[in-house]
Order: sequence, then C-alpha cells, then structure tokens
Amino acid sequence: MTIIKRPRRMRESSFSRALMRENNISVSNLIYPIFVIEGTGVRQDIESMPGIQRLSIDELIKDASECHQLGIPAIVIFPYIEKKLKTKDAREAFNYDGLVQRAIKKLKSDIPELGVISDVALDPYTLNGQDGLVDSNGNILNDETVEVLNKQALSHAKAGADIVAPSDMMDGRVGSIRKILEENKFINTKILAYSAKYASSFYGPFRDAVGSSESLGKATKETYQMDPANSDEAIDEVKLDIQEGADMVMVKPGMPYLDIVFRVKQTFKKPTFVYQVSGEFSMIMAASLKGWLNQDDAILESLISFRRAGADAIISYFALEVARLLKSKT
Repeated sequence: MTIIKRPRRMRESSFSRALMRENNISVSNLIYPIFVIEGTGVRQDIESMPGIQRLSIDELIKDASECHQLGIPAIVIFPYIEKKLKTKDAREAFNYDGLVQRAIKKLKSDIPELGVISDVALDPYTLNGQDGLVDSNGNILNDETVEVLNKQALSHAKAGADIVAPSDMMDGRVGSIRKILEENKFINTKILAYSAKYASSFYGPFRDAVGSSESLGKATKETYQMDPANSDEAIDEVKLDIQEGADMVMVKPGMPYLDIVFRVKQTFKKPTFVYQVSGEFSMIMAASLKGWLNQDDAILESLISFRRAGADAIISYFALEVARLLKSKT
C-alpha cells in the first residue's frame, strides 16, 4: 500500500510535534485574579473554588510577589466587602481609603513592575448584588451608575492602578471613564473593557467569593449582560467599546464562548483577552479531585483552546499553578 501524504509522520515524534505546534501557552499570556479581604494574616478558603482563598493585603503581597517572580505580567483584584459597607448608592466603591484602593497602593509600592488591574463594577458594594444602581421599581439605572463608575475608576487610577477594567456592561461607560481619566491627567491608565460579557450561569462561585451571591438572591443580570444565544451583538458591543477608547477588550466567560473570542480577534485585531471564569475553574477542579480528569493536562488543554481561538491574554484562577508548572519544565 502506497500512501503519499501521511499526516501522522509529523505526529510520530515529540520533536516534530513541537516544531509544527501552532499555539503555545506562555507565562506572559497569563493574568492571575486575586480576592482581597480586610484583616491581617488572613487566608480564607472559598468553598466553591477549591484551592482559592480570599487574602488580606499582606497575604496578597506574598502571592503577587510570587506571580511577579514567575513572570506573570499582571494580576486583577476583586474585593470581599463587609456587609456594613454595602449601600444602595455603592459609595464605598470610590472611597480612596477603601479596601481595593489600599491594596492597589500597597501593590504598586512593594512590586511596582507588576501590572495591577482593578475591577470597576458595583456588585460587591450594592445591597442587592447588582452591578448598577437600582430605582424603586427594580430597574437598573444606566447613566446614574456610570457616574459612580467614573468615581470608582478615578479612585483606582489615583491609587496607582495600571489598568481599570469596567465589567458592569452599562452603556457608554468606557467613553465616560476615558473622559474622566483624560481630564484628570491619567492619560496612560489603560482600559480593559469587558465588552462581551454574557449573562452566564458560570459565575456562581465568583459571586460567593466576592459576597454578592446572597445579596443577589434569585435576581438576574439579563437586562445588561448579554444573551448567551447572541454572537453578532458581541461584535457590536466590542466595536462600541473600541470607539469609546478601550485599549483592550474582553470576552467572558471563556470556553463556552470560544467562537466569540475568534470572531472578535479576527474582526478587530485588537488586544483580546478572555476570562476563564469561576464556574469553568470549579468544574475542572471538581472533576480532577474526583479522579475523573488529569488536572494538569485538563488545565493546559483548556488554556490552549483560548490561545487557538485568538486570545492574547487569559485571566485564569489556574494562572499561578500553571506558571509554577511551566517553570518546573524549564
């Protein structure tokens, strides 16, 4: 039997597989999300996210330092806010002496070379767990919310954040934040827009982690986050955010939306990030803890799928573990 073309020839040896490999995972593609909480010496387990903890600022510095030493270029911080500080108007979000602002200042003082991304959204700070302010009828107030987001983003920039990341999905917030940053001379503060953020069922563990799950209850975020059935709408949303001044755009969640990552990167050729969200993390962890998956292999395969789809950077709760793994192989 004579077969002229044998694709398996190049798959036969590890060296030839490496030579033809189209995509790779590098530590420089990774961003590590960290949850911060008040206190000193606190490492508080998050039950729905095995291996992930809420950290006090001193412990945050320890993990952030390891990220930097391993070559992870940036971290993103999310707060767990005390119930007594949650209000209808979310005013704690822009308190310059608030938890996030103090964490940013400490990070930039101790590890200035590490990129610090701050989440700009109100759900950790509102009484109802929504990303926006709410009127007496339960409607999300878009423009009023944007005014608070402006103050929040500016307080993060003043604290030293390298990138502010509005994740709220309010209309017009990117342009408004860009304007307030320019007016206050923060011309180099970058904006990472959560441009295609879907109303996903994969956010549950995250809401536990930031303490908004109980506040939100059975309510949904479908009036501002995107319908999972829609694809063209994502392109419109991304286009608007780029026009309004976004430096980078985000697709969230990750693996269920690889087609969106691909379309966004192919259409706009802009820095395109993807968020491997808490539900994706917890599914892989649950299966690996049961012995149903090889944990390391499953993690790396999930990350390479994002790179194959076109993602330039990946926010993942596996980032620190993967960075350690990659270092062990060098």
